[in-house]
Amino acid sequence: MRHRVKTKSFHRRKEHREALFINLAKSLILNGRIETTLPKAKALRPFIEDLVTLAKEDTVHAKRLLAQRLKDQKVAKKLYTEIAPLFKERNGGYTRIYKLEKRRIGDGGEKALIEFVEYPS
Repeated sequence: MRHRVKTKSFHRRKEHREALFINLAKSLILNGRIETTLPKAKALRPFIEDLVTLAKEDTVHAKRLLAQRLKDQKVAKKLYTEIAPLFKERNGGYTRIYKLEKRRIGDGGEKALIEFVEYPS
């Protein structure tokens, strides 16, 4: 039974799944938008929105938590210096997901584009 199970497993162990989300989040922060599968984009959204909310606090503790969660000081610094100030007035909904028409070659998985709402092109 799936009672009280909130996240999808993606047929990966916990450590592998966490590494997947960290790598997707790093790519999104560095590039502003990424193309991935629809289920991964939907699962990434709450993960990245928590990070942006934490970055908006602008405290030393928040900066250390970001570096710890992203496992990369450079990416964490970009998040709290460049991206978080764009969302100062916004109370959530920092990302947008577009479903793409083309499907993944091989297994036909639905593709999606996830991007920051206020990110400059």
